[in-house]
Amino acid sequence: MYESLNDILSFIEEEDVRFIRLAFVDIAGTQKNISIMPDELQRAFEDGIAFDASSIRGFGDELCSDLFLKPLPQTIEILPWRPSEGRVARMFCNICKPDGTPFELDSRRLLERAVKAARKKGLSFNFGAEFEFYLFKRGEDGSPTKIPFDNAGYMDIAPEDRGEDIRREICLTLLDMDIFPESSHHEMGPGQNEIDFRYSGALTSADNAVTFKSVVSSISDINGLCADFSPKPLEDKSGSGLHINMSVNSADGEDLTRPMLAGILSRVREITAFLNPSEDSYKRLGRDKAPKYVTWSHENRSQLIRIPAAKGEYRRIELRSPDPTVNLYVAYTLLIYAALEGIENGMEPPEPLNVNLYTAPSELTAELAALPSSLGEAKVLARESEFVRRYIPAGYLV
Repeated sequence: MYESLNDILSFIEEEDVRFIRLAFVDIAGTQKNISIMPDELQRAFEDGIAFDASSIRGFGDELCSDLFLKPLPQTIEILPWRPSEGRVARMFCNICKPDGTPFELDSRRLLERAVKAARKKGLSFNFGAEFEFYLFKRGEDGSPTKIPFDNAGYMDIAPEDRGEDIRREICLTLLDMDIFPESSHHEMGPGQNEIDFRYSGALTSADNAVTFKSVVSSISDINGLCADFSPKPLEDKSGSGLHINMSVNSADGEDLTRPMLAGILSRVREITAFLNPSEDSYKRLGRDKAPKYVTWSHENRSQLIRIPAAKGEYRRIELRSPDPTVNLYVAYTLLIYAALEGIENGMEPPEPLNVNLYTAPSELTAELAALPSSLGEAKVLARESEFVRRYIPAGYLV
């Protein structure tokens, strides 16, 4: 674990690092960065590196546009796909105002605050992400197309599955960055793939998700392909989800799964705008194993939340509505606070619904609470939510 400027200086000398990317995300969770040379590291640690916030989505206008990046040494990683001589490393950063105070729209700080709030109550949360994405061919001029890389189906193998070597290269690259994929396979759609991660703490999991999307995009591009993380890239094919696995540990070892589940179910409609933040997100919900109703059950993949068949440290809940356009720093923040609310109030979830909701009769589903049917509806619920306003700055509610 690297903890100081001196640790980083030793690291970059040993690894022949010539460029350091100072990384952060905008309010949508899209990674941005500034590259600096090693000679600028001391200034970065002491004063921060300035950037024009007015050019970053959601960060404000030209009136007060100077913000500063201060690197977090524990997040440094070599980018393995970059040259081996004069290597490139990346560090995530805190975003600060000119007077050194935290920038209120810094997504990572929001999550850090939620993690600390849980820790004060003797609780810690772990998260795992299951990313689905499409691989499309590029045209003769290199521009992205919507032509799938293959026509394979769920868990097919080569030669039908042409993505297995790409997934292998992605997984090996992630391992080089100390990110541990658990499994990978072809998904239902043509050219659609899935890679799942081992669970970790909230901040590490969100950092890894940002890194993952960068790795997938870079490795795909190197191989002449385009990675697409949108929730519904092909109108008549399966959408892409990002299933969030979540567990809670208490200091006394108490099983708090049920109140955690209850807290999330009670707030999920209010936070859906952050779990499904694009117009196309709502084209996916309610079909192809993507949930529509606010329900839960054991193992049942037609539910919003299922409890997978797992034991011990792998016991968790799986939230199935989010998609890869989500800003996971914000999503994890809201999920932690919803879970804390459920735990603190001793909430109990409703009875599990052990039916297939994709084939259930309309007289049953008509009685169920549903997720918002559009981004507009989801945003209205978020803006009206006292819970959301308590934890999420107004700049995220535009």
